[in-house]
Amino acid sequence: MKLIQRIGYYLGGFSMGLVILAFFLSGKKTSCSYGPDARVLKNINTKKIVYAPSVDNLINEKLTDSTEIFTVLKKGDINFSDSEPRQKPCGIYVVEGNVNDKAILLTVENCESTATITSFKLKQ
Repeated sequence: MKLIQRIGYYLGGFSMGLVILAFFLSGKKTSCSYGPDARVLKNINTKKIVYAPSVDNLINEKLTDSTEIFTVLKKGDINFSDSEPRQKPCGIYVVEGNVNDKAILLTVENCESTATITSFKLKQ
């Protein structure tokens, strides 16, 4: 068998395998959260989100809304240098993100069953 035929058979089988994988995984809610930022944000988003009274007041005064906070929690970046992830009983994470041309800084206390937004700041 010639080399070109071997490459053709390999590519044919490889492409059929990709099509089969795409068919079986298309309806699944799969995600590739391998980085540290993605894993922490995914962990926070799977828990019940609770607002501290100061953040709740900002929402009630219409200075921010919960959609901005959820957007930062979905697409933001964790600042690990300012965070304290190994603090007991709940790790504290600083999440930075941009929403509607506003740079937002959230402090999240990540506990066993809840994630509490303890502070909300607009970065300058």
